[in-house]
Amino acid sequence: MQRITILGATGSIGVSTLDVLARHPDQYQVYALSAHSRVDELAAQCRQFRPQRAVVGSAEAALELTRLLAGLPVDVSYGEAALCEIAASDDTDTVMAAIVGAAGLAPTLAAARAGKKVLLANKEALVMSGQLFMDAVREQATLLPIDSEHNAIFQSLPAGYAREPGAAGVAKILLTASGGPFLNRAVETLEAVTPEEACKHPNWSMGRKISVDSATMMNKGLEVIEAHWLFGAAPERIEVVIHPQSVIHSMVSYVDGSVLAQLGNPDMRTPIAHALAYPDRIASGVAQLDLTQMAALQFYQPDYARFPCLALAFDALRAGGTAPALLNAANEIAVEAFLERRIGFRDIDRVLRRVMDENAHGAAGDIEAVMAQDARARQAARDIVAAIARA
Repeated sequence: MQRITILGATGSIGVSTLDVLARHPDQYQVYALSAHSRVDELAAQCRQFRPQRAVVGSAEAALELTRLLAGLPVDVSYGEAALCEIAASDDTDTVMAAIVGAAGLAPTLAAARAGKKVLLANKEALVMSGQLFMDAVREQATLLPIDSEHNAIFQSLPAGYAREPGAAGVAKILLTASGGPFLNRAVETLEAVTPEEACKHPNWSMGRKISVDSATMMNKGLEVIEAHWLFGAAPERIEVVIHPQSVIHSMVSYVDGSVLAQLGNPDMRTPIAHALAYPDRIASGVAQLDLTQMAALQFYQPDYARFPCLALAFDALRAGGTAPALLNAANEIAVEAFLERRIGFRDIDRVLRRVMDENAHGAAGDIEAVMAQDARARQAARDIVAAIARA
């Protein structure tokens, strides 16, 4: 019986994880669930899965959750320290790290340092502090990627793959991207994009922030940085390929000319089930892929004029140090401002470029340096957003 903690239980990854767990009650037991502010949804999950602990973002949310769970033996707490406690607890074996953004960094790092099996859906842990996080993993933890692209790469690499350039004859990693909702929209019309349009992904059901990141392809840019740390691939050995059908989730190209790919229907329960059961397999609830129904599989090179955020991510990866943390923080502020209609869609990449150009970055030697850069970048981005909103 594997004991599971889910950080970010009410988000799309958390909900999908609980759906898979519910199909295998004889193999998995929920130890703890967390949510930031969706108290009603978390209470419903607690009533169904009966965790020992539940963590929310504030004292007020904790009081409300306690009221909703009256009579149930669930220990309710709140705040970052409590998140780190449930992630590192001796009572949990596996941690699903699915908190979106920088808020997930501390508890995910705590899980790695405690030697847990970490199922990584929070890409920011690697984007912000790649070397620190991978050092913690190598000491004692097990790390399995949940992003469909990185999980596909993991499945397409040989068992026991060493994170070294050219290991096992790997020539290149090919990250596929759907292109989002604006792949074929005229570039000159993107200034007028609304939050509702940006959140309408053609293939995937995701939260609002990650949906906007998919529309700008910043999500793919963050995945490029994540792939660098997960698989030891230099920027020139990572290629992004537009694949609108989202059937091939990513590929690995080998020096002998072979290309291995992982295919499946676009449903996050597939990589979640793979990581939960690894190295075995369990049913995920996802329908089998019917290749006879695939009329065509298309592939294109990304257009950086349409997707400048992708180019910025490659720039940050090449710069190294705290540059990726700076980029990630600025993006979180810019996307939030767009969703609140304070800036336009194309202002997102303008904010990021200015923050990158106007703020120095340094070494990511410790978590304090990373978080200090994160704070500086957020304030710089807020100032730029405010100036745009006033214009």
